[in-house]
Amino acid sequence: MRLLYFDGSGRLAWTNFSQKTIPPYAILSHTWGDDEFLFEDLANGTGHGKAGYEKILFCGEQAARDHIQYFWVDTCCIDKWNLRELSNAINSMFRWYKNAARCYTFLSDVSTPMADAHLHESTWEASFRKSRWFTRGWTLQELLAPASIEFFSSDRQRLGDKDSLEQQIYEITRIPVTVLRGDPLDKVSVPERMAWMAGRQTTQEEDMAYSLIGIFGVSMEFRYGEGIERAQERLQEEMEKANTAPFIVPFDQNARFTGRESQLAELEGKLFVGASTTKVAITGPGGIGKTQLALELAYRIRLELKSCSVFWISTSDEESLYQSYAHIARRLNILNEKADVRKLVQIHLSNKSAGHWLLIFDNMNEAQAVGLMEFLPSSAQGAIVFTTTDRETAAKLAPRSIVELPEMEQDMARRMLETCLVNPVNEKEKVDLLLKRLEYLPLAIVHAAAYVNVNKTTLQEYLSLLAKKREGSVEPLYRKSENIIAATWLISFKQIRRHDALAAKYLLFMACVNRSDIPLALLPAASSHEQGRHAVGTLNNYSFVTKRTAESALDIHRLVHISTRNWLRKEGLLSQQSQIAIRRLLVVFPHNNHGNRSKWRRLLPHATFALSSGLTGQEHSHESRNKWRRLLRHAKFALSSGPPRKELGWRCATALYNDGRWKEAEELFVQVMETSSRVLGDEHPDTLTSMANLASTYTNQGRWKEAEELFVQVMETRKRVLRDEHPSTLTSMVNLASTYRNQGRWKEAEELNVQVMETRKRVLGEEHPSTLSSMANLASTYWNQGRWKEAEELNVQAMETTKRVLREEHPDTLTSIANLASTYRSQERWKEAEELFVQVIETRKRVLGEEHPSTLSSMANLASTYWNQGRWKEAEELFIQVIETTKRVLGEEHPSTLSSMSNLAHTWKSQSQNTEAILLMKKCVKLRGKILGPLHPDTESSLNFLNMWQMDDLELGT
Repeated sequence: MRLLYFDGSGRLAWTNFSQKTIPPYAILSHTWGDDEFLFEDLANGTGHGKAGYEKILFCGEQAARDHIQYFWVDTCCIDKWNLRELSNAINSMFRWYKNAARCYTFLSDVSTPMADAHLHESTWEASFRKSRWFTRGWTLQELLAPASIEFFSSDRQRLGDKDSLEQQIYEITRIPVTVLRGDPLDKVSVPERMAWMAGRQTTQEEDMAYSLIGIFGVSMEFRYGEGIERAQERLQEEMEKANTAPFIVPFDQNARFTGRESQLAELEGKLFVGASTTKVAITGPGGIGKTQLALELAYRIRLELKSCSVFWISTSDEESLYQSYAHIARRLNILNEKADVRKLVQIHLSNKSAGHWLLIFDNMNEAQAVGLMEFLPSSAQGAIVFTTTDRETAAKLAPRSIVELPEMEQDMARRMLETCLVNPVNEKEKVDLLLKRLEYLPLAIVHAAAYVNVNKTTLQEYLSLLAKKREGSVEPLYRKSENIIAATWLISFKQIRRHDALAAKYLLFMACVNRSDIPLALLPAASSHEQGRHAVGTLNNYSFVTKRTAESALDIHRLVHISTRNWLRKEGLLSQQSQIAIRRLLVVFPHNNHGNRSKWRRLLPHATFALSSGLTGQEHSHESRNKWRRLLRHAKFALSSGPPRKELGWRCATALYNDGRWKEAEELFVQVMETSSRVLGDEHPDTLTSMANLASTYTNQGRWKEAEELFVQVMETRKRVLRDEHPSTLTSMVNLASTYRNQGRWKEAEELNVQVMETRKRVLGEEHPSTLSSMANLASTYWNQGRWKEAEELNVQAMETTKRVLREEHPDTLTSIANLASTYRSQERWKEAEELFVQVIETRKRVLGEEHPSTLSSMANLASTYWNQGRWKEAEELFIQVIETTKRVLGEEHPSTLSSMSNLAHTWKSQSQNTEAILLMKKCVKLRGKILGPLHPDTESSLNFLNMWQMDDLELGT
C-alpha cells in the first residue's frame, strides 16, 4: 500500500508499506474531476497546479490536524499503468477504507459561505442532500467500509460525521441506520445490499457490479466491455463460488460452440491418468479454434468434476502471465508479496491437499515454454493443457500427448455458422457454398457472420462480395488456409470505412503498434468519449478486437493485424501510418523518469514495433518473444526517417537502459548516435550524449575498455566545446571514473571523483542529485581501497540527503542504502548490513523487477552477508539463484556472473566441498583472465585463492 506524507521540508512524499506494518493513515473519499493529480504527477514532482492537487493538500493537512502522518488518495496512490498493482488495489479498496484511522469525504459541490457551518446548517444541507457523492457507485463502499466518516465542504469546512448526519444519510440512501452504525454487512440480505445501488451511476457500466465486490466480500477480474448484465452475473457467480472449488476462467462459456466432439473426448480421456501430472498440448494454425476448444473443456470438466479447481492462465505477454498467477494465489488465499506468486501456486498445487485441479495455458510460444517449465506444479491429481500454434513448442511441453486440430467438417462448420448468425437462414445450398469458400476456418466464419449480422445482408450478397475479394485483390499470407481471413477482413474493413471513419482510423493505427494490450489511452484522440466508445464497439461487433480484462485495452487477432498491415502496404500507406503512430506515441510515451517505469514498460512493445514498422519482410515476424533484437537491429531505417522517429528511439533506448536491458539499449543507442552524427555533426551535444549513453551500456556489460575509449572522447570534446565546469562535462568525468574503478584503477577514479564532487558542490549545490551521486561514487572508491570509515561517512551523508530529496524508493536512494550496507559488511557489522540489504532487495524487486541487474546485485550482497556469518546454506541458495538468473539476463561471461561464481566457490569451500569449489574457481579464473585481463585485481584474487585451495588439497592428500 502506497501512502503519502509531507516530509521535513513540507513537500509531498510517498512510501510503500507492502513489506512492513502499515501505520495509521487517513483516507480520502471524493468524486473525480477532469484535472486530477495522478500517480505520474506524484512520482515526477509535477502537477501542483492541477485542481485535484487541492484535495491532496486538504487530506494531508486535515490528517496532520488529527495527528496522523500518512494518508491515501486513490487518484495518485495507485499506478494505473501497472496492471498488477491496479488489480490488487481495486480488490483491496474496501479493506483499505475499512482499516483507515480517519476517512474524510470531500464534497466538491457543497459550499459553506458562512464561517461556522454547524450553526448555519440550512445554508448547506440542501446541496449536501443533492451532492454527486451520493450518486456514484464506488462511493457506496466508501460510505459503508469505514467505522467513521467526516464530511467536508469544498471550502474545507467540517459539516459533521456519519453519526451526526446519520438521519440525513439514511434519508438520502435508505441504508438502515444499524448498517451505518457498523452492523456486519453479511447480516443484510443480498437483495437488500443490491438495492443500495439504486439511483447510483458509474462511468463504466460494468462498475455498477465491480464496485460491489467489497460489500459482498469477494474478488473478481475486471472485464470492461462485457456489459452490466454479464458483470452482475459474474458477481453472483463469485458469491456462489466463495465456498466451492475455485473456477478462474476469464471468458464465458461460448454458447455458440459446436463440434469438435472427438477432440474433446480425446482431451478428456488424457486428463487425470497415471501417477503424475498429465500434460496435453492442443496445436493447430491460427484461427482454427484452439482457445475455444480449451474453453469448452474447462466448462465440461467443471460440470463433470465439481470438486476440481480450474485455472486459466493467459500467456499473451509476461504481465498477463503474472496477473493470472496472482489472481490464482489471491483466490487460494496464499498471496504473499515477499514471494514469487508463480512459486507459491506451484507449491500449493503440488500438495496433495490441493485436490484435483486443471491448469490451462493459452497461446504458448517457445520462449515462454522455456521459462515456464520450472513453475509447473506436479501432482497425480493435476492436469495441464497448453494451446499453441507451434508444433515444436507442443512437443516440448507435452511430447506424448498432442492433440492436433484438423479443419472443421462441413456439418460442424454449418452448426457454427448457424449459431453465430442472429437471424436463421434456410438456404442450405448457400450455407454450404459459403462455408466451402470460407474453407471451414472458424475465424473466417465468425467474421462472415459478424458482417451479415451488422449489415443485415443475405448470404448471397456476402458470397458475391467474397468472390470479388478473392480475385487477387488481397495480398496472400503465409499459410494458404489463412488467406481467406484476409478476404473476410477486407469485406468488413471497407464497410467500416464507409460507416465509421474513426473505427477505421483506430484499426489502421493499431496495425502499426504491437497487437497485444493496446491501451485505449494510446489510440488517437476522438472528439468525444462517446464517439471513441462507439468506434471500439464497431470493431468489436465485426470481431476485429477483443477487450482486455482489468484495464481499458484491446487485443487484435494475429491474422487481423497482418491483414491490416498488408492493406496499408498495398495502398502505399504503411510508412505514412507508421509516422502517425510514432507521433502519437511521442505524445503518450513518458520521458526518462523513475516514476514513469510502469507506463514505459507497457508502451515499449508498441514503440519498438512502430519504429520497425514499414520494414520489408518484418511484418510477420513480430509474434516471436525474441522479436526485440530483430526489431532493434532494423532501427537504423526507422531512426533515419526524421526527428519523431529519432526522438522515440531515444526514449525507448533510455527506458531499456533503465530497466537493465543493456544489449537492447546498446543497439538503439548506436543508431541514435550514428543518426545524430550524420545530421547534427560529431561535436553536437546530442551526438555526444548518445556516445556517452552507448558507453554506459558498454560499462554495464563489463566492456570497460570500449567504454573508456568512448568516455575519454566525449569528455575531451565536451571540455573543448562546453568548458570544464559544464554539467555534461562533469558527467563525462564521472563516467570515465567509473570505468577506472571497474578496472581496479582506484586512485585514478578517486582523483576524478573528488574533482567532480567539489565542482558540483560549488556549481549545483550540496543537495543536488548529481552532487549526491558524486559523493556515492567517491565513497565507492574509498571502499575499494579499504578506507571503510571514510566510505561510511560519505555514504551516510549521501543516503540521508537522497532520501529527503529524491524519496525512499528512488533508484539513487536504494543505491545509497546498498552502498552503506556494503561498508557495514566490510566493517563486519553483519546484522546492520543484512537489514539494509533485505530492505533494498524487497524494494528493488517491487520497483525494478526480480530480474533487474540491480536487484540481482542486492541479492548477491545479501548472500555475502550470510556467508560472512557462517550461514553457508542460505548463502549457497541465493548465490545459485543469482548465477542462474544473471547468466540468462547478462550472459555467462559478464563480470557480475563471474563475481557470483567466485562467491559460490567460496561458499562450497566453506562447507568442505573442496572439489566442487576448485573446479568452479578454475573456471572463474579462466573467464576473468579472458574478460578482465590477468592483472585485474579480481583475476589476481581468484587466482590466489585457487592456488591456496589446491595447496590445501595436496597437503590433505585429496
